Amino acid sequence: MKRTLQVLLGDGPRLVGTLHHDQSGAREHAAFIYAPEWLAAPDRFPIEPGLPLAGGPQFHRKAAEGSVFHAIIADTEPDGWGRRVILRDHAKRRQAARRSGQETGTAQLDAVDFLLAVDDCSRVGALRFRDENGVFQRAAEPGRRTTPPLVELKQLAAASRAVETESETAADLAYLRGRGTSLGGLRPKCTVLDDDGLLAIGKFPSVQDTRAVTKGEVLAMQLARRAGIDAAETRLVDSAGVPVALVRRFDRTLDGKRRLYASAATLLGVAAASAEEHFYTEIVDALRVHGAAVQKDIDELWRRIAFSILITNVDDHLHNHGFLHVERGLWRLAPAFDLNPFPERVRELKTWVSADTGPEATIEALRSVTTYFRIPATRAKTILREVVDAVATWRAAGRKLGMTELELEAFADAFEHPELPAARRVV
Repeated sequence: MKRTLQVLLGDGPRLVGTLHHDQSGAREHAAFIYAPEWLAAPDRFPIEPGLPLAGGPQFHRKAAEGSVFHAIIADTEPDGWGRRVILRDHAKRRQAARRSGQETGTAQLDAVDFLLAVDDCSRVGALRFRDENGVFQRAAEPGRRTTPPLVELKQLAAASRAVETESETAADLAYLRGRGTSLGGLRPKCTVLDDDGLLAIGKFPSVQDTRAVTKGEVLAMQLARRAGIDAAETRLVDSAGVPVALVRRFDRTLDGKRRLYASAATLLGVAAASAEEHFYTEIVDALRVHGAAVQKDIDELWRRIAFSILITNVDDHLHNHGFLHVERGLWRLAPAFDLNPFPERVRELKTWVSADTGPEATIEALRSVTTYFRIPATRAKTILREVVDAVATWRAAGRKLGMTELELEAFADAFEHPELPAARRVV
């Protein structure tokens, strides 16, 4: 099977190039070709470092469990939760077709099927895909809203819970179909419109949760903003007794325009399934090459590492850091997202501070790279003091969110550990 898709940018939209996908049995290949008009445009830029401005096909080598597509395109694919919904929906449709005696088609979804299963309206970033018939993918189905409003959170939460417990109906899957995101992994979530009519991600509790995870994420995100971190706007919404974390999408402007987004893995040229260790110093290097506000973002990154250490946010892999395109191939750190305290985890960072420090989540490791980050000692102390002061209020902030003492105690080990007094001694 061969597919050719147009790749467009923004709300205009502008044609950037074409994406070619070829599948033969279990083998898949993809190539991207910049459009001549894009290459000739005065404001052209490479949409990712791994796709330099050049004519002709640029192939991507699939690594292990990684995507067959170039990284900037893979960043728009559905995440683990989205893929789960798509697979179960596909299986349910095939079962229904067999029962009615209809042709069931292919038994296996390919990479293009997953890529195009995300709604065009809510796809992360500014890249859009148009099929051979000139239709944007995935377009809204007849008589169906593309993105549900907040008033439908109760139905969305119920449908997500049904998927988790493998008791979903075809109607549940139809309700969730295409509404996943590329941000957030395996936990149940859905794209919604908030009270201001702007895109947001609603994150629901999981049936496997042993603590108030959604409340913990909102607490962490609000503490991050108090610590001076540019973090996505996040609030707690009660939906018929279900605590939902509502995270406003930062890849849209306040007037709803799309912004090109790339994960840190994309800017570093790292395969999603890479088994190699990676370091915050590599993100610093990428900022020095591709950054639009280099030292400002490096300072911000150092602040975020300090915060992650103090709240035990140890799921800080490269896809939990992102960038927004500014102009002509220059990028800024995207607002922080997916910050979570993990009281039950070993205190080791997924992204190491540096190759020398290893995975240890310590203030000492962070201080060891201030010179590499070009942050003066007095400035580093000021940043650390602001983070310490914010994190120290975690119990009061949790109570203000409506968390019970029992819920707060379940997070205590994430906030109360030797690194907090160690940071206090420094400042």
